Amino acid sequence: MKTKQLLFALAMGLVSHLSVNASEIVAATLILEAGGEYATGSMEAVNEVIRNRAAKRKLTTRQVCLQRKQFSCWNSGRIDQLLAKAKRHPRFNEAMAIVNGAATNYTGGADHYHADYCNPYWASSMKKTCVIGKHIFYK
Repeated sequence: MKTKQLLFALAMGLVSHLSVNASEIVAATLILEAGGEYATGSMEAVNEVIRNRAAKRKLTTRQVCLQRKQFSCWNSGRIDQLLAKAKRHPRFNEAMAIVNGAATNYTGGADHYHADYCNPYWASSMKKTCVIGKHIFYK
């Protein structure tokens, strides 16, 4: 999140402090986006998208996760509440291990995905790389 956005979030009471750990934000994103899926590589694939976007956009993984309307799990802006919810999830330690572990390549370099029940406007202009669980991945 850019400094101006973070200061706005602080002013609005959406985050309580500036030191939200980047690894925890990414792990929370994995949980909130794919923590309920048990297909092999589900959370790893979301992590790959985050890492690929960060490299492509020259942003941190934390910035990528919290960019406006990039991951629907953060759309409410209630970062502290969502982070606390993710930390209570039984797979949070698994998500942290994925974030802090070696890079994987389940998605063939994907930097976008969506759930199989939606049809975003951008999907037809991208190359589909794979389907893992209930998510379709693109680059």
